[in-house]
Amino acid sequence: MSAHPHPSIDIRSYGEDQGADRHDFAQLVLPLSGALVIDIAGREAGLDPWRAAFVDSGALHSQASDRPNRSLILDLDPAMLDPEIADRLTGAPFVPLTPAANKLVDCMGLLVGSGQASASTLRLWVPLLLDTLLRVAPRPPSRLAALLAGIEAEPGLSWTTATMAERAGVSVSRLHALFRSEFDTTPHAWLSDVRLTRVREWLARSDRSIAELAYRAGYADQSALTRAMRRATGLTPAAYRRQSRAAAQETTPKTS
Repeated sequence: MSAHPHPSIDIRSYGEDQGADRHDFAQLVLPLSGALVIDIAGREAGLDPWRAAFVDSGALHSQASDRPNRSLILDLDPAMLDPEIADRLTGAPFVPLTPAANKLVDCMGLLVGSGQASASTLRLWVPLLLDTLLRVAPRPPSRLAALLAGIEAEPGLSWTTATMAERAGVSVSRLHALFRSEFDTTPHAWLSDVRLTRVREWLARSDRSIAELAYRAGYADQSALTRAMRRATGLTPAAYRRQSRAAAQETTPKTS
């Protein structure tokens, strides 16, 4: 059983299952891009930028992926966690990431990737992240599941609110109400987040031109993608590609 300084954070990528592990510290796995499967004490689930996982101290766990992925790994001293918070996370270790939580994770991902995540920043960020995560009550299976899967599979299609409502089998007004109720966002904002997440994965892992990636993700042209990236990250697609690749060179795949 391994020990680790607390709190600490880094970016990791996972490949084939390297076997189970356990450690004396608690851990949050916060996906930045791609997807992986994690098993925590016999409970298995897929993680992606919309779902994170909490590994309690001493819990046997393993993770694996057959595709490119990057996650923020936050190691926490169990003594830092309020017992009620620890109990909630242990009881429901697979945690949905709302748009608000996603923005916190993305922001810290940029700081860690550029070497700017100071200890003082991390101390301020952790309580805010936990508060944001625990505001989300457990939800029943989404009524939008088929629509969401369709968009994630083909984000480049011409998705309008009308076509999204038709795919979900509801009216446009009902579609807006469901997105607001389940994700506290709009259909258009959710679609934009999916497209940007996919583009960031491609920028980090693919050599395809930015114009082609823009088209594949559903943007009218490269300029439209550049505007969206600037609004979301403060970076152009080219700058994001350079930064993510520089960070990847400094981060070798490792197990927890």
